[in-house]
Amino acid sequence: MLEKAIQSVDTVQDPGERKLVIHSKLTGPIRDLTFLQKSLLFAELSMIAYNDEDETRRACEIIGMPDVSFYDRDGSQAYRVRNDHDCVIACRGTEPNEWNDVRADANAAAVLAETAGKVHRGFKQEVDDLWPMLETALISNDQPLWFCGHSLGGAMATICAGRCFLSHIDSNPDQLFTFGSPRVGDNRYINFVKLEHYRFVNNNDIVTRVPPILMGYRHCGREVYLNRNGKMGKLSHLARRRDRWRGFFRGLSKWKIDHFSDHSIHNYIDAILKAVNEENLSMSEGGAAKEATLFTGKMNSDVHNQHDDHSEA
Repeated sequence: MLEKAIQSVDTVQDPGERKLVIHSKLTGPIRDLTFLQKSLLFAELSMIAYNDEDETRRACEIIGMPDVSFYDRDGSQAYRVRNDHDCVIACRGTEPNEWNDVRADANAAAVLAETAGKVHRGFKQEVDDLWPMLETALISNDQPLWFCGHSLGGAMATICAGRCFLSHIDSNPDQLFTFGSPRVGDNRYINFVKLEHYRFVNNNDIVTRVPPILMGYRHCGREVYLNRNGKMGKLSHLARRRDRWRGFFRGLSKWKIDHFSDHSIHNYIDAILKAVNEENLSMSEGGAAKEATLFTGKMNSDVHNQHDDHSEA
């Protein structure tokens, strides 16, 4: 299980760097967590993946996943973190000062995918660099497998999770959690693999709107929308437009461009943490855990990608 976040907080910090605040602490299998607890865990692992190997090891020990392996080739990076119950692959997101990341984000031409349809060339190249190492690392895995990532890391995690279904490795991912992920492939690509995927979008996060649908790109997974106040919930097309405009104008009043500030993984974590604490309080008073269906709609493939139309709002 996951200890109540409001009651237990640990930090990791290297000199001159932002402090990593860790709330998630595993004492059992990930499958035993509520949807919101899993969301917080994978958001924090996605955040931790931005850090160097030593800092990541210290943070993962706090979480309860002390077995950490780092994979890096030409700037494409991911971590495999494990304990006695689970195995997680966390892909690192975009670092603005890393040319390899900037090049991958900008290389938006679509190319044939290993599965079906077409996929973003730059994201595919990032995965091509890492996949042989990840595949080898997962050959003998007999634990439940999970993937997560933020930004570019979310796109890479999506592609990696899909490749597991074609690989000779025995384990396929249980679930995929992405935060602030761009679109990855065309309609045929995103519908080829049936995987439980939760894709978090924070209000005006600009990265979730690229590459544009006019280039044939579509989102996959079940969208979890965070409104301008960081609250999860289903919104109609009109309500979402209104919420995004209000978030944009509120950002301007604070001299911020909402489309960029909303992309921070820390904003995603803050919103999810608030929901976890509210759920923990409710459960302590006899309430039930909140199911994912309370926060998500149908799979994009079930509704012909109507959420992508909303994403352009």
